[in-house]
Amino acid sequence: MEVMFDYHMHTIISDGDLIPAELIRRGEIAGYRILGISDHSDLATIASQLPVIAGAAKAENVNGRVRVLAGTEITHVRPGQILEAVRMAREVGAQYVMVHGETLSEPVAPGTNRAAIEAGVDILAHPGLIDPDDVRLASERGVFLEISGRRGHSLANGHVAKLAHKYGAKLIFGSDTHTVGDVPTRSFAHRICRAAGLDETAALEMFANAEAFGIAMTPL
Repeated sequence: MEVMFDYHMHTIISDGDLIPAELIRRGEIAGYRILGISDHSDLATIASQLPVIAGAAKAENVNGRVRVLAGTEITHVRPGQILEAVRMAREVGAQYVMVHGETLSEPVAPGTNRAAIEAGVDILAHPGLIDPDDVRLASERGVFLEISGRRGHSLANGHVAKLAHKYGAKLIFGSDTHTVGDVPTRSFAHRICRAAGLDETAALEMFANAEAFGIAMTPL
């Protein structure tokens, strides 16, 4: 089984169905080598959530087979407050920060994609019909744009992949796992990326970049 790397996963700490330990175990069975827990957060919840996620990561990283990272997905925060939320997340210990982008399937405030990139997030999740100028900026600043494995959020995967290729932006796969059955194998994730328009070389490069991204972080 090919190894898998995924930084977009949710637990009961926000709106997922699984406790962290079960999510990690299911990831292990699916071939995950590095797994990031990035529960939904806003200015009211970041400070309380991150210590819990970090605790789960530390417990697993002592003897576990999966390396677990503590992240967060800043969600439905108004564009003018995203910079503050990103700073807060890093201050309370987030190893990486995502922002819930302008997906077609939810009423995300216009301007969220640009505000997230300008705030220096690591990953912009499911950015929907992202503007070419925002893709250029993501490329310049090294922000990953997500190819989503989640129904609804994946509707714009082809658009994201096409513009990322045109402007040299980095891509990353995110399962957006919430429940049992959402945790994909590497093989299935690879097929989703190919369906989005990535050729074999680009898909392999994307997963290599995902591995490097996780390895670069100091374990909790």
